[in-house]
Amino acid sequence: MRATWKVLAISVLALAAGLGLWSQGSALKGTVTLSGAWAIYPTAVAWGAAFQKANPGVKVEVSAGGAGKGAADAIAGLVDVGMVSREPDPAEIQRGIAPVLVLHDAVFAVVSEKNPLLPVIMKKGLRREALVNMYITGNATTWDQVLEGAPKRPIHVFTRSDSCGAASSWAAYLGKKQEDLKGVGIYGDPGVLDTVQRDPVGIGFANFSYVFGRDGKILPGIVLVPLDADGSGTAEPGEVFKDRVAAVKAIEANRYPVARKNYFFVKGKPSGLVKAFILFCLSEGGTRVVDEVGTSLPLPTALRDQVVKSIL
Repeated sequence: MRATWKVLAISVLALAAGLGLWSQGSALKGTVTLSGAWAIYPTAVAWGAAFQKANPGVKVEVSAGGAGKGAADAIAGLVDVGMVSREPDPAEIQRGIAPVLVLHDAVFAVVSEKNPLLPVIMKKGLRREALVNMYITGNATTWDQVLEGAPKRPIHVFTRSDSCGAASSWAAYLGKKQEDLKGVGIYGDPGVLDTVQRDPVGIGFANFSYVFGRDGKILPGIVLVPLDADGSGTAEPGEVFKDRVAAVKAIEANRYPVARKNYFFVKGKPSGLVKAFILFCLSEGGTRVVDEVGTSLPLPTALRDQVVKSIL
């Protein structure tokens, strides 16, 4: 999985060098700082590199750490932009945050490809109530309790230790908040994926941006768990995702139940260099960056135009 991010770093440099990019002009100078969601991080790094290429007098500094950190840093004025992969909280709005919608993606349940129950999991999928019993009530401790006909094997449940959009969105799907999630806390998407990959009876969840490689295939060693959204007891073809293309189709058709929006949190209405950077991210050039990086989904054109108008 580490190799995937080395490839991403190389691709960022290629993007900056090769794309025909929108620019505010070479007169722009200064630094834009961002922190927060792991889900947005790869795209934000690429946006930053491309914006710097188009505007040599500008430096863009991006750090990850989870959506909670991004929100807190933006509120405290520690960064210009907080990257937040969940819906804004009313309390955050009251503290002066202006959320700007920039991307959308989804969160997926993951198991190891070594899981001995994998054929049953892929055939039946997991109902929402099964996940509630794993992550909220803790009543399900063995796989036979959530999959009819499965042998009795323990379930090792993994969640996130950092305050993040993935956990917030996963918990919201289950009717709760991140602090209500049970399981062993693991830091960051890469940590969860590595842990699940090694544990044959484990289950976790991870962001769209981390479960697929640049070739569009699911990362080696993990499998996306079908969510039996209609409760039929069978994983329908449209609920089984074996590559990025299938997942994107379901997300864009509003058929996947744990899709979500990604935001930039700015203290007050964006202005100056920060506004210029955000407008670049939402421009045609910025959208080409999103498509090239492939770890998040760009906004539909009409929605993107609405967001741009709201900050002009």
